[in-house]
Parts: sequence; structure tokens; C-alpha cells
Amino acid sequence: MAAIGIEPYLHVRFAKNPVYDPIGHKLSFIADYTGLPQVWELNLEEGCEGWPVQTSFTKERITFISYINGKSNLIVGMDVGGNENQQLYLLKEEGKPIELTNSPDHIHRYGGSSPDGKWIAWSSNRRNPAFFDIYIQNLESLDIRLLTSGDGTFSAVKWSPDGNSILLQKINSPLDNDLGIIDLSTGSINWLTEHTGEASFKDAHFNRDADHIYLLSNKDKEFYGLALINIKTKHLEWLEVGKWDFEDLAMNSDKNLLAYSINEGGISKGVLIDINRSYLYTWKTPIGVISNLKFSPDSQKLAYEFKGAAYPSDIWELDLKTIQAERLTYVSRLTVLEHKLVEPELITFRSFDNLEVPAFYSKPKESTDKLPVVIYIHGGPESQARAVYNPVQQYLLNQGYAVCTPNIRGSTGYGKTYTHLDDVRKRMDAVKDLIFLVDWLKANGNIDSKKIAIMGGSYGGFMVLAAISHYPHLWSAAIDIVGMSSLRTFLQTTSPWRKMLRESEYGTIERDGEFFDRIDPLNYSNQITTPLLVIHGKGDPRVHIKESEQIVDKLKERNHIVDFIRFEDEGHSIVKQKNKITAYKEMVKFLDRYIGNES
Repeated sequence: MAAIGIEPYLHVRFAKNPVYDPIGHKLSFIADYTGLPQVWELNLEEGCEGWPVQTSFTKERITFISYINGKSNLIVGMDVGGNENQQLYLLKEEGKPIELTNSPDHIHRYGGSSPDGKWIAWSSNRRNPAFFDIYIQNLESLDIRLLTSGDGTFSAVKWSPDGNSILLQKINSPLDNDLGIIDLSTGSINWLTEHTGEASFKDAHFNRDADHIYLLSNKDKEFYGLALINIKTKHLEWLEVGKWDFEDLAMNSDKNLLAYSINEGGISKGVLIDINRSYLYTWKTPIGVISNLKFSPDSQKLAYEFKGAAYPSDIWELDLKTIQAERLTYVSRLTVLEHKLVEPELITFRSFDNLEVPAFYSKPKESTDKLPVVIYIHGGPESQARAVYNPVQQYLLNQGYAVCTPNIRGSTGYGKTYTHLDDVRKRMDAVKDLIFLVDWLKANGNIDSKKIAIMGGSYGGFMVLAAISHYPHLWSAAIDIVGMSSLRTFLQTTSPWRKMLRESEYGTIERDGEFFDRIDPLNYSNQITTPLLVIHGKGDPRVHIKESEQIVDKLKERNHIVDFIRFEDEGHSIVKQKNKITAYKEMVKFLDRYIGNES
């Protein structure tokens, strides 16, 4: 099979975040057809089906969309240059967004609309940059009312069916939270999930009588299961549990159907439950990830976002009568790439302490020689490599590279215990996992041991820098994307509210500063022998661009091979298509130079 250039891979578009209008005649979603995420609309009326129509025309990306209850208007989110200071807007059918929050230096997180569609709830750090309070806003007068304030990270989850209270959450750490109900007339909060130990409660939905809440939780368990909380007694009853995490719980407006996905080692299986009849259904999908499940208003369909290695992100729909899924959008389809995309194999390897570590391993479709390999580390670290499309990885596979995406210790999806195996002083154990992955690839992956590259973004970028500074002999090339070069300076420069949450994972400067100094790649830059490419956006609110600048400066001082791409109009993610093309092409050229055909 002939290799093709990288351009087709870079021009694959995505569709995500499907929402039905309240009548069910239209489906809106976010897509980057134009090179920037915007709102698009699909007509679902019989005889009117066709190509989606663009309904927003903004200069910045649309970050989320949600219909107002009973209205044809949308609430949308936008930030500027990837700074993540999301503002909320009212988007009417005419298409021009109306400012709602108008506080550009602060973050606003949407919390839903009231049952009568007259109010919305949102949380923001506008009172204090370190804390998030909950507000409600009238959509006619645009008046804003502060609902809760305090030293904490609060957010609105859902309005109660009678509109007199709001289900809220308080985030205690990235993996621990509590749910409560706030009375809008008195401001009193009835906490529902008081617990000992770490527990998370998410994707909550009121039942028909509003006296119970369906949700996903891992209270006293390793994995998320389906549970029911009695609001009056606060008793939690388990309905369905398993050996994998349940994700993305959705409920229909008739309150008799639930849907969620099961994350089986990074691959999703969809589940539909008929509550009244206690029936459980699953449906067939390709290998990939199901997310953003949404029932149609008439409870006849279930829309969701699906993305797989061979199926870039598009909107699919499940017919609830036949339990058959159909692809609704073809935003991502490119004929030239059909039959060229490679699906990964799920492998495991043993680390230094005999821990079994999972990974996805992909090899070119036609290969006999020893392969150059790129190891790609996910961010987080409370995240997971999934079986999804990645343009650079797929292009590299087409060019004869192997690609491996491990879920080293600290990843989510494998239980609470696994997620905490890299906390604070255990940080370098995760780096050791990479060493044993290399050993496995040498023994089982048919790789060229002199052509091993490592790349990653955010926390994955930190892992890249840690690997090449502490174990420099293993790597022939490295790419760090918006990564931290020092945990000490990262905690000093990240957003105040984020610092508080990240300290549970990384530790504090006061308590663990000496440990940071012993492991930070910045302090071991003189040991780096690997050619390095660094990419960062100037507006990054999570990992300050200083993290990249300081490691690049140190390497340049001793004339080490390092390339630095700085985007003035991006943040923690590369969003704009022109910048994606620049970054991805440079990544490929860099890898070709040091471990590919040019090496």
C-alpha cells in the first residue's frame, strides 16, 4: 500500500457535543469544518435530511453548546486564544451571540437552565481567582444573583424539576467530590454524599418524583457503578456494578430510560437500561470511545459522539426501537484515508515491581523490518489513552513507524488504587514504567532499539522530559508539548484554583519541594542527550509557557539540539487549524530526521 503525505490526515475534521432541540426536529453539534470549532445544525425532519448548516460565525472557538429548556435558543461557551476563561453567550436563531457573563478575566462553567427556561445557573471564580461560586442569571433582564460563596470549588449540576432548588457539587480534589441540593429561597444546602475516604459522584439525574437521584459513583469501590440516592434518607443503593468504570450517564425526559458506556480498558461498550422493565441492552459499535450521550425529546433516539482510531469523531444515533446505531454526520470522512487507518492492539507488560501495565500498540499494515517506534504519553495524569484517532500517529503508521500509547501507573480507568500509584513521592515509578515498556517493545514489538522516540503533552510532556533527563540512553528523539519542566515552578505559576487541586496529585512546595528538586527535569537538563522539539501556546493558563522557555534556554546554553515552536494565539491545546498544520508537520519532520527515513 503506497504511503501518502500528511496533509489528508491533518484535514480530518471532527463533530462532537450533540444536542437535540426541545422539539426534536434538529440536532446541533460542534464541528471544525471551517478550521475553528463552530455550531452546526442537522435537520432531522423526514424528507428534510441533508448536509449540516453552520449556525454560529464567531472569531473564537465554541467550547460547548446546550439548548435552553423549552426554547430554540442555545447557550454556548467561548474563550479567547485558548485562555480557557470561558464566557457564556445566548445564541438565538439569527446567529449573533449575546454576552451573558462578560467577565473576560474569569472562568464560567455552565450549570443548566431552569425548567421554565427563564434562568440559567453557572459557576465562576470572578469573586476570587482561587475559588468557584455558583450564580443564577435571568435570561430576560440578564441580572445575576450570587447563590453560594465560600472557600472551595463549587459548580451547578442540574436544576430540580420544580425549579426551586439546584443540585450542586463541591470538588474536594480531582478525584473526590460531594453533591448537595441548595434551596433557592433560603440558600441552605442539604449535602447528600458525605463520606470517608475518596469518592466521586457524577452524571446525576433526578428521577420522575424528584425524591431520588440516579448517578455514577465509586464510593467504597475501585470502579464507577450505577447507583441511586434517596434524597430524604441519603442512602445510596447500587443498581449495576462491574469490573470497569461506567461513564457518561444520561437519562431521558420521560425518566424511564438510562444510558451509559462501559470503559473496558480504553474501549467503550454502550448500555441502555429500561428502568420500569429492568431490561438492559447493548449495541454494536466499532472499536472506539462513546461519549456525550443525549436522548431525543420523544425518547425514540439516542445521539452520541463516537471516535475510534479508524473512525475520527462524528455524531451517531441509536434507534431505541431496533437498538441499531447509524452514523449521522460524516464530518471526519476523507475517501483518500479509507482502509489506511490502523486500529491498535491492546497489550500489557510487567513493570519493575511486577505491576501489569496496559498499552495500545499499533504497527504499520505492511511491515517486515525492525520498526522505529514512537511512544506517546497522555496528559492528566488522571486520564487515559483511548482507542481514538490521532492524525500524527496515523500518519506515522502509514510511513512505517510503530506507535505505542501506554496507560502507565496513575492513569484512570483501572481502579482507584492504580490511579494513586504515582502520587507525590511515587512520581518516578511512572517513569520507570516507560523503561520496562521499552524492554517489552524490544522483546516483542519488532522495533529498532536505536530508533525509539517519546512524545507527550501537558503531564505527558513532563514525563517526556523526565524520561530523557533521567534515562537519556534510551531515546533517539523527544517531543514535549505544553509540558512542565519543573513541578516546583509549575505550582508557582499555574492558576490559583488549579494549584489547590493539583497539590493532591503532585504534593506541595512546602512539604515536597526538596523532592521536586531531586526529580525535576530542569535540574537534570545537562544529562539530556536526546534531540528535543518543544511546542507551547503563549496563552496557556494551565502550564505557563515559562515551563518550556526555561528548559529550552538551558539546552541552548550548551548548544544542545532543541527546536522551539511558540504559538502566540493558542493556549494549552492547539485549536486553530493553521496552527495544527504547522505543529503536526514539524513533529513529523523532526521524527523523520532522527528516527525515520532521513535518520
